[in-house]
Amino acid sequence: MTDKKYSRVYVEITNICNRSCSFCPGTVRPNRRMTLDEFKTVANALVGITDYIYFHVMGEPLTHPELPAMISYATSLGFKCAITTNGTLLDSRGDELIASGAYKVNLSVHSFEEGSEEAHLSYLDSLCRFADKASNSGVLTVLRLWNKGHDGGLNDKTLDFIKSHLDGEWKWGSRGARIRHKLHIEYGDRFEWPDMGADFIGESVFCYGLRDHFGILCDGRVIPCCLDREGKITLGNAFETPVRDILSSSRAEAILGGFDRRCAVEELCKRCGYATRFK
Repeated sequence: MTDKKYSRVYVEITNICNRSCSFCPGTVRPNRRMTLDEFKTVANALVGITDYIYFHVMGEPLTHPELPAMISYATSLGFKCAITTNGTLLDSRGDELIASGAYKVNLSVHSFEEGSEEAHLSYLDSLCRFADKASNSGVLTVLRLWNKGHDGGLNDKTLDFIKSHLDGEWKWGSRGARIRHKLHIEYGDRFEWPDMGADFIGESVFCYGLRDHFGILCDGRVIPCCLDREGKITLGNAFETPVRDILSSSRAEAILGGFDRRCAVEELCKRCGYATRFK
């Protein structure tokens, strides 16, 4: 059994999404929502393994009707909960998200890249109103533009809009800016998701999967990395087996040992565009 403590664990409470964005490959898994009881099983199993639960792998967490109850339960166990959302449902669910006790909300700001200018501006206005209210309420709020090089110039217009709607010091760093207390913006290059049909990039690979994080899909399957969207590397099922035992399995130890040697032992890892940034 592992005594390792992870910086975060990604828990996918649903793989259902209300958008189909160009930067997201989606999933072919059957649509599913984790029940509240299933989530409690997962949360209980993660006590002592991590302090942070990230509600993210695939899917849009705000489509789950029991998201606030899940955040509340996890918070009662001592976890800090981070939500990653496309932000399109914040007008209807933003207030309950703030009230739920969420520690952090990541807003993917490019969910209307290919929409009309009117829709894009309306979307940005909604995000800015939520970001202002959430950060002033003590929720760490991060606006994320992870599409550099694929935005067609839209990022500059997006930044101009956000600057005109969110007051602050706007102190810039290498990966983004601190707008003000509890409010930040981050940006980065778009990456290629790992896929068994993707080009082979080689066995010389390093990854932080199983080193500082792992994921649990909405059907309970434990995966070594938050980018394994189809569960190709399933280590076990958190609904059936203690998570600590799953993390100590021979397959998990082989993956982690391989990365220690800068060597990918799983075929999916040999086709991961994201991992190339660690070379």
